[in-house]
Amino acid sequence: MGKKSKKEKKVKGAEKTLAKMEKKVSKKSKREEEDLEALIAEFQSLDARKTQVVETPCPPPSPRLNATLSAHPEKDELILFGGEYFNGQKTFLYNELYFYNIKKNSWVRTDVPNPPPRRCAHQAVVVPQAGGQLWVFGGEFASPDGEQFYHYKDLWVLHLATHTWEQIKAAGAPSGRSGHRMVLCKRQLVVFGGFHESARDYIYYNDVHTFNLDTFSWSRLAPSGAGPGPRSGCQMATTPDGGVVIYGGYSKVKAKKDVDKGTIHTDMFLLKKEGQEKWVWSRVSPSGVKPTPRSGFSLAVGPGGRVVLFGGVCDEEEDETLEGDFFNDMYLYDMNKSRWFVGQLKGHRSEKKKRRRGKTAEGDGAEPSERQGEGGQAPRGPVEVVKEVVAEDGTLMTIKQVISVPGEGPLSSESEEEEEEEEEEGTSAAVVEPCPRSNAMTTVKHGVLYLYGGMFEVGDRQFTLSDLYAIDLHKMDKWKVLVEMDPKTQEWLEESESDEDEEAEGAAGGNEEEEDEEDSEEENDDDDDDEAEEHPPVEEGESCPNYQRRTEQYWVKLARENMGPDAKDKKVVKVAQAMAKVFYEERV
Repeated sequence: MGKKSKKEKKVKGAEKTLAKMEKKVSKKSKREEEDLEALIAEFQSLDARKTQVVETPCPPPSPRLNATLSAHPEKDELILFGGEYFNGQKTFLYNELYFYNIKKNSWVRTDVPNPPPRRCAHQAVVVPQAGGQLWVFGGEFASPDGEQFYHYKDLWVLHLATHTWEQIKAAGAPSGRSGHRMVLCKRQLVVFGGFHESARDYIYYNDVHTFNLDTFSWSRLAPSGAGPGPRSGCQMATTPDGGVVIYGGYSKVKAKKDVDKGTIHTDMFLLKKEGQEKWVWSRVSPSGVKPTPRSGFSLAVGPGGRVVLFGGVCDEEEDETLEGDFFNDMYLYDMNKSRWFVGQLKGHRSEKKKRRRGKTAEGDGAEPSERQGEGGQAPRGPVEVVKEVVAEDGTLMTIKQVISVPGEGPLSSESEEEEEEEEEEGTSAAVVEPCPRSNAMTTVKHGVLYLYGGMFEVGDRQFTLSDLYAIDLHKMDKWKVLVEMDPKTQEWLEESESDEDEEAEGAAGGNEEEEDEEDSEEENDDDDDDEAEEHPPVEEGESCPNYQRRTEQYWVKLARENMGPDAKDKKVVKVAQAMAKVFYEERV
């Protein structure tokens, strides 16, 4: 009984510490979130102009990361929502909704009235009821300079049959966060982890919440057992028997001298329901070839209860420098056997041969670096090919591409004692794979993995991608390029560039919704002119306080329309004042 009491005290102590940190972060970030609420409300006033569903065939979406890519439950379509883009000077957030037709290899942009506010690092889950539903929770909105963050705790559902958005307001929702994970487990949405960041502080979470799709109610779980520590960006999937498995993730803490120290997690846990109400954590020790440490990887559940992990980045910190090692490899986790293995493409062979799978490459307890490349026991590593691409602004991008070398095929390795026979005609062929990246979007439809966008870095420059790849997880023979990366979409504005150039670029991309740059600039200029005419103009020589007093009723009404009737009057007035200030500063 004594040991149990100590554990309970530790758990309660950790909960108190978490509550104190939440209160501290909330207090410090309250003012900046109010400023961002005004900017969000300004964007929502633009979205309010949408009164009917408009579907427009279009080129592929612009480069982005931290969006969500989901498979339609009934149609051969993929659904892309939200995301972010950074051009070196300005951060852009999106709430655009795109549908990709798999058979036609074509995109349609769908404008739906009353969409969720712009966001990234949210989560989306598809539910196959009532013609299909897309549930979206949380995420973040960043200020254009990337210095302030607003974290959402709202829940939305897109009714795919009618193309209508609906905000679900239910008490007890998790606190605002991004980088969390959400999965469908029977008739519940399960939310785990994430983080909340302000300009001065941050907090990482390891709490678990469920949303019941029948009762439309939130519940916070209190699982027994030792669970994962606070983190974001982990892998989370529903097991075939109704549990939830969690792998990896990232978190950071304040070290000495207020220096942030990041931690890449490589542990794995299982959350399972026992009986009607009790949930239990247990640690999982999978066998096989485990992924090398990384964060920012992408994940999707494939056929046969196998989870696919793609890419990511491992940051190497030296003194005050940070170098990222980006990946484009795949690992697959068999949830039925609790085993990892490398997702390597099947090689092409010129002769018929038999081979017996050895035990050295799997399950011997050694680290991956010890098993690979020694004694010929493990698959030979891929060959790296460097390709140089010149962006539209003349910058030279060096993109690493990988050519597969014949080796062990993952989906045929069902038994360590299995004998298999392979026959391939012709010589070994080079197969191009996606370039290394992190924070890409992935989903699986009909056993095919689709990969869109993401980013990688070269020195101080960040490249955001807009390419689309697909690979058949049954065959694992080759990647198909569905949309190539367009160098013309790459831009990077250095800090030394003039304010005039930055403002011009902001006007061109602030409401970036079309691929054609000239059309986009014209439309956005028109939007700005319309908005300037609709809002009360600033009189010559008028001070900001005088403008706020003179136009107070207008901005309060606009803020109320965007915040809803349930918002408190005091908060509505604050947001209205901030909106008026933002408009005034833009015009003066």
